[in-house]
Amino acid sequence: MSANKKLTAIELFAGIGGFRLGMEAANIDILWANDFNELSCRIYENHFGLDSIVCKNIEVLDIDAIPKHDLLTAGFPCQPFSPAGKKLGIRDRLRGTLFERIVQILDRKQPRYFILENVKRILTMENGSHFRTILKALTQLNYLIEWRIINPMSFGIPQNRDRVFIVGHRLETEDSFPDLETCLTLLTQKDLSQLAIASACLDTSLVPISAIATKNDNWGIAYRDRMYSQQLDPLPTIKPLLTLKDILQPETEVDAQFDFTAETLDRIANSQAVNRYYNGVEILYNQKGGARLGYTVFGVNGVVSTLTASTSRHYERYRVGDRFRRLTPIEYARLMGFPDNWCDLARVYDRYALFGNAVVPVCVTWICDRLEKQNIKMALPQYKQLTLAI
Repeated sequence: MSANKKLTAIELFAGIGGFRLGMEAANIDILWANDFNELSCRIYENHFGLDSIVCKNIEVLDIDAIPKHDLLTAGFPCQPFSPAGKKLGIRDRLRGTLFERIVQILDRKQPRYFILENVKRILTMENGSHFRTILKALTQLNYLIEWRIINPMSFGIPQNRDRVFIVGHRLETEDSFPDLETCLTLLTQKDLSQLAIASACLDTSLVPISAIATKNDNWGIAYRDRMYSQQLDPLPTIKPLLTLKDILQPETEVDAQFDFTAETLDRIANSQAVNRYYNGVEILYNQKGGARLGYTVFGVNGVVSTLTASTSRHYERYRVGDRFRRLTPIEYARLMGFPDNWCDLARVYDRYALFGNAVVPVCVTWICDRLEKQNIKMALPQYKQLTLAI
């Protein structure tokens, strides 16, 4: 691809445009987008223009109407794989099998790259069998797959939000394979010498996906029904981490509708002081004294736990100065890396779910920047002698 030609992309399950914001920051042109949620589509069109998104069930879309593109992105429904859901995974007929539609579109349109995003539990659910079903389907399309858990905390955002990103590169011929340095540096840092990833891959064959029966590691590669994975350290700090306190609105700007003062004070009288951090989250009070049991009051000197679309999470209580309140939609926007007023078209209550379902744009930008730099190479003769079972 010419160095002067911009990559083009489409968004599936586009939501409020997290993937698009991340791709635009990486200088990628978005040609087409789709989502089924009417409110999400209204937010999307408000920022990206009328007719910027097709608001329609992906299962009835005409694939031929999707424009040719270099990169396909999809934050496909995470509820089937989330600890907060019914945990049906790919057995969820309503949402879990929507992944099959992604596979059909990839097979028909053959983009050069794809980026998929989901909750980290997809790696371990039922000993990782759901994730391996997904891998098997993707590798049969002649894509080299790499995945890694990425957290926005690495980019300074004070939200502990582990998400698995699955990146695919389409190979030009079935007997070609990228050089090892390329496939091992897309979602890893070149200076992670302590992990010895290259030597591990050189000494270990890619294993048939069907032969694996244990939970999947947080990083790995897969190709043509075979895979290799390894547990990596978290992504190194790329930007200094802020705390929740750093991104809060001034209290003079926070309306009283967000307060829980009277009820919270009554509850605290029957709660235990915790005053400790759990996964970076400051916990002040709790009915049971544990990490997240019962009625909990959080502090602002750490990060927040994963924002979700669950309505119960919208009402978590924080002590901010002398106030006990929930976070505002503007603070949710900042914790997701969006502009403050991104979802103002929606009522306050609905904004929480819109952000909780979104993709953090800066994580997408980081991956897209690396896509441009990798320039996948075909296998050199010496790599064909390796036990990579290609």
